[in-house]
Amino acid sequence: MQIDITDQTEQLTEKHFTLLNDVLSFTAEKEGISPNVELSISIVNNDDIRELNAMYRDKDEPTDVLSFEMNLPVDDLENAGIPLMMGDIIISLDKIKEQSDRYNHSFERELSFLVIHGFLHLMGYTHDNKEEEKIMFEKQENILMEFQLGR
Repeated sequence: MQIDITDQTEQLTEKHFTLLNDVLSFTAEKEGISPNVELSISIVNNDDIRELNAMYRDKDEPTDVLSFEMNLPVDDLENAGIPLMMGDIIISLDKIKEQSDRYNHSFERELSFLVIHGFLHLMGYTHDNKEEEKIMFEKQENILMEFQLGR
């Protein structure tokens, strides 16, 4: 899987870039995602994610993570040998800091949690009701535990 990471805040370290690549590759392997997939990750501040949240979700407030799925004819692209663009995940660095303090765990765990959360949304998981939320959040926690980032 090819992962393009852009840190618009210029605050992530090489260790964080490696963590993002590793946790996403681990998650993709667990979920049976083709290695012929591309994914874009952007790390932004609260102002930038608030603007996107207002524009695309009509919620004029910062959020922690947004996912934008690409809707392309997968079979045609895969058969042509062209990498499949899965989508974009946008994460607020400010929210990572806030939530890691609030939940009393590391910055790295919160960063990993949010990128897994965004990735699962791109795969079609939602938390629109209690049943779907239970499935998605259990999957997130299991991945984090297996990746040695449990609470």
